[in-house]
Amino acid sequence: MRAVRKYYIQLYRHTLSAGDEDAWVDAGALEIHPDLVQQLEEFGIVEIRRGLIPASQAARVQKVLRLRRSLGVNLPGAAIILELLERIEQLQDEIERLKRR
Repeated sequence: MRAVRKYYIQLYRHTLSAGDEDAWVDAGALEIHPDLVQQLEEFGIVEIRRGLIPASQAARVQKVLRLRRSLGVNLPGAAIILELLERIEQLQDEIERLKRR
């Protein structure tokens, strides 16, 4: 009989401090291989300018890495999951906004 594996996804919400929206961080500070950084850009996960990534997108990189490490998801799959998770967050925010009316 084949064993069934169960996987759980944890959702993390990251917020930046006021004024951090325009900040950029060195891609090398993320401690990932430069080729992976390039692939992340190719899949539209991050924007890179002169080796810098917007601070607001650094959390996206960490989510993708966590999906790959925890669930063994390949990079294209992680990109799709990331988009879906962000869409879920947007919908949850909209539900909360509508509840407050």
